[in-house]
Amino acid sequence: MRLGFVGAGRMGRPMVTRLLAAGHQARVLGRSAAVREALAAEGADVVGETGSVADGADAVVVCVFSDEQVREVCLGGALLDRMLPGSVLVVHTTGSPSTAGEIAARAAHISVLDAPVSGGPHDIAAGRLTLFVGGAEDAVARVRPVLGSYADPVLHVGALGAGQRVKLINNALFAAHIGLLTEAVRVAGQLGVAEEPLLGALSHGSAASRALAGAAARRSVAAFTENVRDFLGKDVAVARTVAAELGGDLRAIDTAIDAIAPRRP
Repeated sequence: MRLGFVGAGRMGRPMVTRLLAAGHQARVLGRSAAVREALAAEGADVVGETGSVADGADAVVVCVFSDEQVREVCLGGALLDRMLPGSVLVVHTTGSPSTAGEIAARAAHISVLDAPVSGGPHDIAAGRLTLFVGGAEDAVARVRPVLGSYADPVLHVGALGAGQRVKLINNALFAAHIGLLTEAVRVAGQLGVAEEPLLGALSHGSAASRALAGAAARRSVAAFTENVRDFLGKDVAVARTVAAELGGDLRAIDTAIDAIAPRRP
């Protein structure tokens, strides 16, 4: 399939590598000379302007860091206007569900999928990234072979915006797990149990979780928290905002989250 790709960074770069290895054609935005040279060496068609990635593409993938960057790429430039009628835009960035809706309203000639990711670069390299996908079923079917180049499972969770809602709940719960681990380490210290052996032991018990596995690998909840704070804090802020906009709240989840991402006064 002919693809356009915006966001060949920490997460996007291994996606491009997997796409090319799977035989897809990829026109990729490259900001710096070093990135352009490396991408070209892998077989990508590298361009220096965002709108150019859409030229002739059956699908365009956007994998930037923040919701603001998604809006800049998709709503602030020529990308949407240059996409072919009937092509598909896939947004991997975690952000507000309303952003996907605004993009779809702006570009009725294409299909839009919100497909936030769960996992890291190592999961992409192994082809086991998890995707929560919202959008039309036929559009998901068209790009499933593309997404399957680096993701398994690819989970279609509902209409446009549902992918973001599921991901925001996922990350809020993940943050809460870390917050509970922080409290567990505090209590263990009061009981005379050191943190490192505690984390290693709990990983084999019924309290095991992905958050616990990450903390155990770094031998410290604080070290793991520092490693994930930037992206998790961003996503938790969005989750709180979206919940409030929809008349909901995070309740007990939010209380646990406060240990690592305190609410702003």
